[in-house]
Amino acid sequence: MAKEEILEKVKEIMNAPSCYEGLKKVCEAYLKAAGTADEKEAALTLKKELKEDVCSIDQVIPFFESEEGATVLGADTAKGLAKAAHEAKAKGVKYCICPACTAGGWLLNHESEW
Repeated sequence: MAKEEILEKVKEIMNAPSCYEGLKKVCEAYLKAAGTADEKEAALTLKKELKEDVCSIDQVIPFFESEEGATVLGADTAKGLAKAAHEAKAKGVKYCICPACTAGGWLLNHESEW
């Protein structure tokens, strides 16, 4: 795997509308440390954060189907996301389908390579 792929996925997470501020800062720190003596430590911090923040498909489906999900996302959006999440799960998708979790899940799946 090329280093560029990792950096691109980190940027995808950071720029995703679904990325919260804390994860965004950890991504920024990793990108700043890339290619320096601090990269290994920044990578460990990012991996730890991804393990805490990236949701599984099984975590998000109940939220999308809940009253809280309908309130937060809007009823139609929540219903559409629930349908899309069920379809993704049926295809074997392991992580939440939002852009941040999709890219974060990719990094977690390749964790030993970076």
